[in-house]
Amino acid sequence: MVGWTASKKVGNSVTRNRSKRRLKALFVEFHNNLKPGTYILVIKKEITTIPYTALKKDLKYALKKVGALDENSYH
Repeated sequence: MVGWTASKKVGNSVTRNRSKRRLKALFVEFHNNLKPGTYILVIKKEITTIPYTALKKDLKYALKKVGALDENSYH
């Protein structure tokens, strides 16, 4: 299970929804390699300016750090 939250500090509704779509797209890439659990992603304002590749790298790092990413199945 996964949930996303973005406050109005991130931007207007268009910006918040775009940010959520970006994270959802990344989560789809990683979901087969994640350990079962509940994931809650809090969207910060910086997501609106960071390139997709850097965002992917950051999410991968965060998932590894909390032990959610199965190291053996994702390269």
